[in-house]
Amino acid sequence: MLKVYLSGEIHTDWRERIVAGAQDLDVVFDSPVTDHAASDDCGVAILGAEPDKFWHDRKGAQINAIRTRKGIEEADVVVVRFGDQYKQWNAAFDAGYAAALGKSLVILHGPDHAHALKEVDAAALAVASEPEQVVDILRYVLTGKLP
Repeated sequence: MLKVYLSGEIHTDWRERIVAGAQDLDVVFDSPVTDHAASDDCGVAILGAEPDKFWHDRKGAQINAIRTRKGIEEADVVVVRFGDQYKQWNAAFDAGYAAALGKSLVILHGPDHAHALKEVDAAALAVASEPEQVVDILRYVLTGKLP
């Protein structure tokens, strides 16, 4: 069985496409909480309200970090998606953390991000542009079969 952590962009269906494409493979997927509001507010929902937005965000970030660290540390493969919207500093951080742990890292982004992510891409074992390519990588790793 392969444990795969799906990190990064939360505004498109890339995770669902990978999970659906890998249905016939012996893969278990994990990811951060992708409900944006729940992720942002988990700290204050659990530990209490904060009048200062900085501390509101800090509580959420720290609790989310517990989940993220666990997911990355337990994964065999970490896939990090950089989408077209927003500056995804958390995705870059996750990629760096996975690389520092020596995880098999797959980066997923479109051609417009190739220059901006060149250092992140250099740390990865594969750089894909479509979720289906990630499925093909997983299939090859598990079965040795090409698409």
